Amino acid sequence: MIQWINSRFWGSVARTILRNRILILVIITGMTAYMASQWKHMRFTYTEANLLPDDHEENISYNKFLDIFGEEGNLIILAVKDSAFFEPDNFNKWNLLSDRFDAFPEVDIVLSLKSLRKLKKDKAQRSFALEPLLKKDAIESKDEVEAITTELFYKLPFYEGLLYNKETGTILTTVYLDKDIVNTHVRKDFIFDDLIRIVENFEKETGLDVRVSGMPYIRTLNSQYVIDEIGLFIIGALGVTSLIFFFFFRSFRATFISMCVVSIGVMWAFGTLGLLKYEITILTALIPPLIIVIGIPNCIFLINKYQQEIQNHGNQAKSLQRVIAKIGNATLMT
Repeated sequence: MIQWINSRFWGSVARTILRNRILILVIITGMTAYMASQWKHMRFTYTEANLLPDDHEENISYNKFLDIFGEEGNLIILAVKDSAFFEPDNFNKWNLLSDRFDAFPEVDIVLSLKSLRKLKKDKAQRSFALEPLLKKDAIESKDEVEAITTELFYKLPFYEGLLYNKETGTILTTVYLDKDIVNTHVRKDFIFDDLIRIVENFEKETGLDVRVSGMPYIRTLNSQYVIDEIGLFIIGALGVTSLIFFFFFRSFRATFISMCVVSIGVMWAFGTLGLLKYEITILTALIPPLIIVIGIPNCIFLINKYQQEIQNHGNQAKSLQRVIAKIGNATLMT
């Protein structure tokens, strides 16, 4: 009984589709054009992909932490490990580098050798005062550099692990971004247009290898990788699946039609993301290639069933109706 009802239902669906195929194609074309117009609303995420629901206890605790202490992922670290760093000219340029970052409105605080302070005992006032480690802007001799680094490494242990590593001779500069721009496009503009460019110019001038890290830097690079690679994944998926499809049917026409079908699916996927204002993350960027990889096998099933029906009785309309009724429901579930 259930099979009979199911067969009658899908038979009526197939007849409706075939009778109104021109109208359905027009509707699909219009919807595809509308979905393509929603691409302008697509946004790429500036945070990490959240794998837990918003009401999960870990997310709730994390959001409470942010409400109290603010955004924590706003630190960028620059590090140099090279004996040539302690040459006066390179030493001065490193200090100027921190001054350049400090001048940007996107930067909240820069902690470096240039801004480092040390405690000095004031016997007259019976108190402690803060004075800069570097008493002048430009260091003129290597002896001065050695005196500064000796004082830093052996008399200011508080900054070990924060601004230097005594065992390896690594020197750090920490850049704290404004918390209000950490999860916005301003962060991306600052890192790609300013930070990376300034660091590369510094490396060219000094020959030093500057290592950069920190959550804003890593998240920005990951977001850019997603943007750069999503097109490659789509093109690669289309290329491989179309090649496999062609090997099955040896038909350029069938291959082209199938590619059009899955391309419409990809356009609708992107349009849905834009329409609902969803951000494209590492996870949602997998949707278009998945649609292609899943869609092509279903095209193979549909065309294969159609060819079998044509060989059995040669009636095109009847073949299409049976394809929709017998394979269409499985395709719809897929």
